[in-house]
Amino acid sequence: MKVIGITGGVGSGKSLILNYIKDHYNCEIIMADDLAKDLCKKGELCYKPLVKLLGKDVLGTDEEIDRSVMAQKIFSDDSLRTGVNNIIHPGVKKFILKRIAFLRRKKTRDFLFIEAALLIEDGYKDIVDELWYIYTDKAVRRERLKKSRGYSDEKIDSIMASQLSEDEFRLNSDFEIDNSGDSEVSFSKIRERLGEPHDQ
Repeated sequence: MKVIGITGGVGSGKSLILNYIKDHYNCEIIMADDLAKDLCKKGELCYKPLVKLLGKDVLGTDEEIDRSVMAQKIFSDDSLRTGVNNIIHPGVKKFILKRIAFLRRKKTRDFLFIEAALLIEDGYKDIVDELWYIYTDKAVRRERLKKSRGYSDEKIDSIMASQLSEDEFRLNSDFEIDNSGDSEVSFSKIRERLGEPHDQ
């Protein structure tokens, strides 16, 4: 089983690429953001450490962590934000490493894809066999984010400024897909890299 990391700037269309892969290849896909949210739920890996760090007033009436309260707490407190990241990021990585080991033992999947904006910054190059960079022209990304998420120019500027540059993404990646135009061109690049699909 090959482990492949998928990264790229906000609005680059990583979901489109992953949906195609999910539909056409024998694989499992881990979305790191979704996994992080799951690991914060009651009884999961990050729950108790987060409650200890943030205090019980971060809990809602259902005893789950209230994400809006957590966001308020860390918004103006850098040390709290760092503390939260130091719980969640290693928790996600620990889960992923266990999952890789499990799937390699089972031998039922050809590929495991891991999607995260911070794959490079969080050291996933040491975990994955290949790192793919989904490149999309900035103007196209901007248009997508306005249309699909209703983001303002200011918000888009702020997010883009906080992410790696195109050169940094390229320097750390093994394979690039230009997802700026016709999606069929992107899909053909996937087929070139992974082989013809075995449709499920």
